[in-house]
Amino acid sequence: MALMPGATYIGPTPNKRVDGMVEVRGLVLHIQEGNEQGSEAWFKNPASQASAHFLNPKTGALRQLVDTKDRAWAEADGNAHWVSIENEGYAGDKLTASQLENAAQLLAWLHKTYSVPLESTDDPTGKGLGWHGMGGAAWGGHTGCPGDPIKAQRAAIIARAEQILGLDQKPKVSLAHVVYAAQHDPQAAQGHTTYKGEVLLVEKALQAEGLLAAQYVDGSFGTRTVGAYARWQRSAAGGGFTGTAADGVPGKTSLKLLAARHNFTVTD
Repeated sequence: MALMPGATYIGPTPNKRVDGMVEVRGLVLHIQEGNEQGSEAWFKNPASQASAHFLNPKTGALRQLVDTKDRAWAEADGNAHWVSIENEGYAGDKLTASQLENAAQLLAWLHKTYSVPLESTDDPTGKGLGWHGMGGAAWGGHTGCPGDPIKAQRAAIIARAEQILGLDQKPKVSLAHVVYAAQHDPQAAQGHTTYKGEVLLVEKALQAEGLLAAQYVDGSFGTRTVGAYARWQRSAAGGGFTGTAADGVPGKTSLKLLAARHNFTVTD
């Protein structure tokens, strides 16, 4: 069984598809529109045709109803790809401190177990920390679930998950910053730097990969760095991109692959 350590198992339920997960793209936040006792009873009732992997009470430990290798019935077309967490409360509520901690612990475990990225997503075909309403009609049309206050807490959940995993100690590189530098530094005067510290981290990584000579590791995302980054994008380790996807301007996938090999983290 794929049960999360530290969570209280409250299964089984008939409302699931055994071994039904195609992949785990990420974690979807829900709101129960009720309390734990009522939600648990409903999710165990065959007539409901509904369930969730985890229930998150306002106080106390996270509770697991469905094994993460099994498909819970929480978001219709999204069921085969997403782990679901139902938070006790009503739309408009914020997560309590206990609920936020539980959600962060779960996200950290999913990162370790399924390589779920520690980032927010509003795309039902994306990966990371999402929310029920992002799936629209295909996910049941619950566009107000879990509510704006909880959606806004995703950054805090991710930050806490990074702390749990010890990733907050790594230096950070903003994708937006290095993209801007790659687009503006080559046209600027010689030696011009934009976001020098972050560009240096990228350049040092490219140097370690044997793609950029030491003399060009200067914090300026100039033409030599653009060329080196393009070679990284084309390499198998960098994603094997071709054409305009290997133009030397960092993309999220190639930058995260570089970060994973050289001990920094990537933010939006």
